[in-house]
Amino acid sequence: MPVWSCLVTGAGGFLGQRIIRMLAYEKNLQEIRALFRSFTPKHREELSKLQTKSKVTVLKGDILDAQCLRRACQGVSVVIHTAASLDIFGAIPRQTVLDINLKGTQLLLDACVEASVPVFIYSSSVSVAGPNSYKEIIQNGCEEDHHESTWSHPYPYSKKMAEKAVLAANGSSLKDGGTLRTCALRLPFIYGEGSQHVSYAVNRALKNNGILDSLGKFSVISPVFVTNAAWAHILAARGLRDPKKSPNIQGQFYYISDDTPHQSYDDLYYVLSKDWGLRLGSSWSLPLPMVYWLAFLLETVSFLLRPIYNYQPPFNRFMVTVVNSVFTFSHKKAQRDLGYEPPVSWKDARQKTSQWIGSLVEQHKGTLNTKTQ
Repeated sequence: MPVWSCLVTGAGGFLGQRIIRMLAYEKNLQEIRALFRSFTPKHREELSKLQTKSKVTVLKGDILDAQCLRRACQGVSVVIHTAASLDIFGAIPRQTVLDINLKGTQLLLDACVEASVPVFIYSSSVSVAGPNSYKEIIQNGCEEDHHESTWSHPYPYSKKMAEKAVLAANGSSLKDGGTLRTCALRLPFIYGEGSQHVSYAVNRALKNNGILDSLGKFSVISPVFVTNAAWAHILAARGLRDPKKSPNIQGQFYYISDDTPHQSYDDLYYVLSKDWGLRLGSSWSLPLPMVYWLAFLLETVSFLLRPIYNYQPPFNRFMVTVVNSVFTFSHKKAQRDLGYEPPVSWKDARQKTSQWIGSLVEQHKGTLNTKTQ
């Protein structure tokens, strides 16, 4: 294959960083462009560890800055778009989430057309497919089932509409007369070293005598290890650049998973952290239907108070549904079209994540010792 270059948006994010790390090993890759919203010393340190012959260019800018995006796309062969506002709690204003996830994606697609970038890969989410109700059971779902979220909540809605825009843009004419080829990767819950979700759960448990919060004991999910999620993006980039493979991939979406056992959020957090003495609590909880309607009541209060006070409910119906649903997917289509085989096994993924959690536990102990001195 000829030399190529790649732009990664959301380069400072959990997934974006791992994609850049894996791109460093790609053949004939002339340049990696990393678009950061904010570039910290930690990001600088991470990039300095890369052992690659490719040129690494750091770009600082906003996904809503059209000029910045046009500059970032100049001379690039592939765009991997991971930048997103991942907010299921409702902490970020609705319009902000819609702007980042939907408008930002459309601006980036426009920039690709202007700069004649032929390949666009979108990091989508299984939330574009649901779950629409905690009573709905989807096990080993596949692309042919055509599941679609009906939520108006800004996160699933914006990701769904952005994915539609990406797939509809496939086949668009580029300024140089070429054709845009796109695909979307629907990612489930991603875990691994550096996960903010896992870090948050562990730190809360450490402040609560080692007892993990019980958030989703009724759920069954198909989580994916971060390296495996990143690998799927590398394979998509290879596939869309390959004239033989590309016709089967362009305009398609793919569910991505691995051999991590299907389990509840609670069980996943427990299995990953139990080596460090963290455990699940046995406290009584409200029946699920009652929690759901309580969420509805809190959302109503929030809506009524909005003109005078910005009340953010501690949970909402979408969140209650997501963390209490049976919602798993198969990656067979990605296996067939992309040649996707997860490079990291569940055993190794668990071990790597557990070791990292161990470092969080040590940090917590260090903080306590400092306070008592």
